[in-house]
Amino acid sequence: MVSNGERAVLARASDAGVVTLTLDRPEKRNAIDATLLTALADALEHAAIDADVRAVVLTGAGGAFCAGGDIGGFDQLRDGRTYRHASHRLSDLIESVERLEKPVVAAVGGVAMGAGLALALACDWRIGSPRTRILLREGQIGLIPTHGGLTRLVKHHGLARAKEILLGGDDLDADAARSAGLLSELCARDEDLLPAAHDRAHRMLARAPLSFGAAKRLLHLAADVDQRSAMVAESLAQTHLLQSADHQEGLAAAREHRAPVFTGA
Repeated sequence: MVSNGERAVLARASDAGVVTLTLDRPEKRNAIDATLLTALADALEHAAIDADVRAVVLTGAGGAFCAGGDIGGFDQLRDGRTYRHASHRLSDLIESVERLEKPVVAAVGGVAMGAGLALALACDWRIGSPRTRILLREGQIGLIPTHGGLTRLVKHHGLARAKEILLGGDDLDADAARSAGLLSELCARDEDLLPAAHDRAHRMLARAPLSFGAAKRLLHLAADVDQRSAMVAESLAQTHLLQSADHQEGLAAAREHRAPVFTGA
C-alpha cells in the first residue's frame, strides 16, 4: 500500500511489470483529498523511475472510479490564492499521467466525474464496463470542469463534440460514453474490467519502451504546437531512437522472424 499514513492508494502486485494502482476511498467514491493526492503522486513517481514497472493500470475501489475533488473541502477554497495553490497541485498530478513515458490504462468501473474524469482522460487508454457512468455535474454546483477536464474534452473530441458532451445536460452510461469517445473500449462484464485493462497494457508493451515514451510525449506536443515544430521534434526523437539498442533488436527480430526482446536501451 502506498500512502502517507492513511489509506489512499493500494498498489497491487506486478503482473509481468504491469502494476495496478487502486484509488481507495470507497466511502467517498474515491474523491481526491490531500491524502489521496499525495499518495497517488508518490505512486506515479515510483512507477516513472522504477525500471521493473513497465505499465500502470489505474482504477478505483468499491464500484467507483473517482468522483473528482472532495467537496468537503470546497469551503476552504474561496480565497483565490488558496484555490490556485490547491488547483495547481491537482492539475500537476493529472499532468504527471501524461508525462509518464509508460502505458497508463484507466479501468473505469463505476462513476467518473470532475477531476476523476480529467484523470481518466489523461490516461492513454480507458476501458469501461456495464456499470461505468460519466457524470458532468459541475454546473449543478455552479462550477466548470478544471484541471484540464474542459480543455482535454476539446482536444480529444473537437469543439462541437465537446459542447454536446459538456453542455447537453445528460449523464452518460457506458454505451453513451463509448459512443462519445470518452472510453476507448468496453468489456462485457464488470468482472472482466481489470483483466481487460491488463490485457490492453500488455498489448501496448509490444512497442519498444523508448519508442512508446517518445510517441506518447510527441502526441501530446503535437496537440499544442504548430505542425512544423512538431515535425522538428519528431525528427530529433527519431535521431535518438535510431541509435538505440532496441532499434537494432527490432531490426534483427524482423529479419529473423521472431519476437523482439526489448530492454529499453
